Amino acid sequence: MTHTPANPEHAAPGEQPVTMLVPDFPFSYDHFLHHPAGLGHVPEEAHGTEVAVIGAGLAGLVAAYELMRLGLRPVLYEAGSLGGRMKSATFSTAPNVVADLGGMRFPVSCRGFYHYVDRLGLKTLPFPNPLADHTSSTVIELKGERFYAERLDDLPELFAHVARAWDETLDRQAQFTDLQNAIRRRDTAEIKRIWNRVLRRYDDQTFYGFISESPSFADYSYREIFGQVGFGTGGWDTDYICTILEILRVVVTNMDSDQRRIVGGAQRVTDGLWNHAPDDLTHWPAGTSLRSLHGGSPLGAVARLERAAEISDASRRVPGSYAAEVPPLRITDRHGTAREFAAAVITCQSWLLSTTIDTCESLFNQSMWTAIEKSHYMQSSKTFVMVDRPFWKDRDEHGREVFSMTLTDRLTRGTYLLEGEEGEPSVILLSYTWNDDALKWLTLSVKDRVELMIANLEKIYPGLDLRSHIIGEPITVSWESDPNFMGAFKGALPGHYRYHQRLFNHFANHEREPNERGIYLAGDDISFNAGWAEGAVTTALNAVWGVQHYLGGASHPDNPGPGDVFDELGPIDLDA
Repeated sequence: MTHTPANPEHAAPGEQPVTMLVPDFPFSYDHFLHHPAGLGHVPEEAHGTEVAVIGAGLAGLVAAYELMRLGLRPVLYEAGSLGGRMKSATFSTAPNVVADLGGMRFPVSCRGFYHYVDRLGLKTLPFPNPLADHTSSTVIELKGERFYAERLDDLPELFAHVARAWDETLDRQAQFTDLQNAIRRRDTAEIKRIWNRVLRRYDDQTFYGFISESPSFADYSYREIFGQVGFGTGGWDTDYICTILEILRVVVTNMDSDQRRIVGGAQRVTDGLWNHAPDDLTHWPAGTSLRSLHGGSPLGAVARLERAAEISDASRRVPGSYAAEVPPLRITDRHGTAREFAAAVITCQSWLLSTTIDTCESLFNQSMWTAIEKSHYMQSSKTFVMVDRPFWKDRDEHGREVFSMTLTDRLTRGTYLLEGEEGEPSVILLSYTWNDDALKWLTLSVKDRVELMIANLEKIYPGLDLRSHIIGEPITVSWESDPNFMGAFKGALPGHYRYHQRLFNHFANHEREPNERGIYLAGDDISFNAGWAEGAVTTALNAVWGVQHYLGGASHPDNPGPGDVFDELGPIDLDA
């Protein structure tokens, strides 16, 4: 493997790395996945039981893959294309050159995600974030003033002051260093002690409010520079409206640093899960894969989700289990074909349950429906062009690279340079924008987008002949206009913790009303890591644990699953 699962840049000698031990529920999913005892079992009589999985993105495919390994028969439904927001598009004239339209950069702290990257034998490379070690140069342009840097020290001292202001604010207001050190040690009691206090204090505070109350950001220009430029992955001001809790979860688990990309495109992860035949299957013959179980294709879009009228063979299959006590779930596809399932994992964007899927209201209580409807999704737009070579490494008369990874307050905001494999063209992500910045591009055609983006970049790089290097047709995406997503990912607002908690906790409650049982929500928008692949992976594992126990199974005693320790580690109730 070419990625580094540890985090050496942020760990002192002999110190443990930071992992995605999210403080709301600091369960070590990586230890759970790597334990030799495995994820547990289901009763032999449950083997082959069909479990519906709605949505074949990363969460759906991880859930289906692990259900299959347990000896169950996952049945995937997908309205669009395999992979969801792990979507890689190829350029028509160069099929080996890809553009990652959704997930594209994956922090090494995401140990659960990299478990599957390693299992599939995929290679990774450093992602060229601004001022990262593997980014040869970065240009920051604000208010028409341009700053070129190959190292952080090349920037004016003002930028270092702003970076220190952020570090000081994190420590003063959120005990950042103490919390991160507890994560390094996997000291769950200390993590919960610190985080629960921070959570109670800042649940109703925006990101902007958090920094504006800091003495270190008393100067408005610091808040403006930090919002435009940020540190690590780039600017932060499109997130200023979000709850600060969302941002603290990102930075304390190093999601904003030490990121890598998948060679060949992020969709290789989901394609790999679809095609991979595990060598440690229960029940199924050697060589079985999700693809073979589905005859080569998932089922189509779901039109209706409801409870069957009475107990049938789908629920009687495992006597004494929770599933034997209630009628099965009935799923009808868009062509009118209905099938019954003992249980279902729902990984599609949660809004679809009240818009495009006719969902029986009694499957969720009204508090859950409120949480589903209150989810706030962020817009995101990307536009890529293919270029003949990594010409940005050419040097000008001053010895500087002629083009750089670029952060600006212009329309393009973030421009990333992605060097191709040897002998292949390279790719420029001309513009990566979120929220209001993404909406500015929404009504423009791909041609108009490219023209406007190049015009803006030419103002930052006068004399640069970018157009002469472009080959093939550009690729663009606006996730908010996709009817299967209606946004790129969830960005929780102040006061949303209670809704977040309800969605996340859903997998661990088998004492719900009978009509609500056997359904498990998963996906990054159900996690406390919205917008990150790790959240999709971990909530999928939560749902697998839920299905396993619903069908009468259990985790191995030496390797307790997320539901087994939920009472100890679960998110706190702010109203308790």
